[in-house]
Amino acid sequence: MELWVQAIVTIFSLINPVICVAMFQNAVAGATDQEVRRAATRAALSIATILAGAALVGARILRVFGISLDAFQVAGGAVLVAMGGNMLLRGAAPGSDEDAPEGKRERLARLILFAASPGTITGVITLSISHSAFGVPAPALVAVAVVVGITWGLMLGAARVKSVRTGKPSMLRDLNTRYMGLLVLSMGVQFALQGAKGFFTGP
Repeated sequence: MELWVQAIVTIFSLINPVICVAMFQNAVAGATDQEVRRAATRAALSIATILAGAALVGARILRVFGISLDAFQVAGGAVLVAMGGNMLLRGAAPGSDEDAPEGKRERLARLILFAASPGTITGVITLSISHSAFGVPAPALVAVAVVVGITWGLMLGAARVKSVRTGKPSMLRDLNTRYMGLLVLSMGVQFALQGAKGFFTGP
């Protein structure tokens, strides 16, 4: 049970549904209820497809390029440490600037790219490598499904709020991002140490 909880917490921290919801509200401002539901579903399916694909084929791609799983864990952990450190120090996730002069389609695309960012993909692949049975990365896939489902539900619920937030990130979102950044940084350190131990001690 602890393994599954850890996987869900990892993906939750990387996707950061709170930031995703704020970005989604900004992207669908003024849209009809039907357009909101369609946009939320399209975003959720896109995120889930990208991350599930990374979980299923990420390790195989590494083998094609001759990259050991331990080495990738170290590199992936370093990416997560950098991402978490940025979130912790800045209080804003990379690419979450909502005030950029873009249309709704471009803003929705930025939301998808934020949730399924290279850092998130790295985390998913690292999880699939660390915890896989019979070649199936079940914890990573379940975590992706659970967190994307939660994010989809929150986007639909938040879009019903008529007062869409604009301007600078609020204190609540700032604190949330910093806390998530601390979790991401800690998990990155753990992944890197596990990979380094496996690399130097061997099978």
